[in-house]
Amino acid sequence: MDIFSGDNLINLIKAIGLLGVFIIIFSESGLLVGFFLPGDSFLFTAGFLASQGFFNIALLMLLAFAGAVLGDSVGYTFGRKVGPRIFSKEDSLFFKKSNILKAQAYYDKHGAKTIVLARFVPIIRTFAPIVAGVGNMKYRTFLTYNLIGGLLWSCGVSLAGFFLGSVIPNVDKYLLPIILVIIVVSLLPTVSELLKSRRKQHPSPQ
Repeated sequence: MDIFSGDNLINLIKAIGLLGVFIIIFSESGLLVGFFLPGDSFLFTAGFLASQGFFNIALLMLLAFAGAVLGDSVGYTFGRKVGPRIFSKEDSLFFKKSNILKAQAYYDKHGAKTIVLARFVPIIRTFAPIVAGVGNMKYRTFLTYNLIGGLLWSCGVSLAGFFLGSVIPNVDKYLLPIILVIIVVSLLPTVSELLKSRRKQHPSPQ
């Protein structure tokens, strides 16, 4: 969406401020309606704005970390409460059963560490904690991986934007290409899993 790119994204983040960034990260991490939100782009651009003096980088990382961890905890609680019933829920504008199934497959492959790995995979990031709740993962285990993943993702992406904004003159001119690269890189694990899955389903003739 145009509003989530380039100068529009910069202006949006300036308008909503750090509280808005917290809400976006919380929503993408834990609410079904947040799967379409570009958390990576928001964090990177907010980090860039911090390098230009618009935000305090420490406060940005603290709020982003809190939003990520709290959002995942809400997702886990939702999955724990709803349980298997979620798999029979009808598709709607904000819910696609296929997204839950993708997260389930990712979870089955990587186990508990999915909570960390999923942080860097759009869509999977939103649904992985729900699947963990559905699967009755012990909350202590979930919380441990949630804290690790939330810290690595929120602080890592924010610092990347802050660092590039500090060392590259006029980096805002290249912000859109950089964001596109981030999106492509974050999608690579998903694409790789899909290709592997297709190869297993349709093996090449010998």
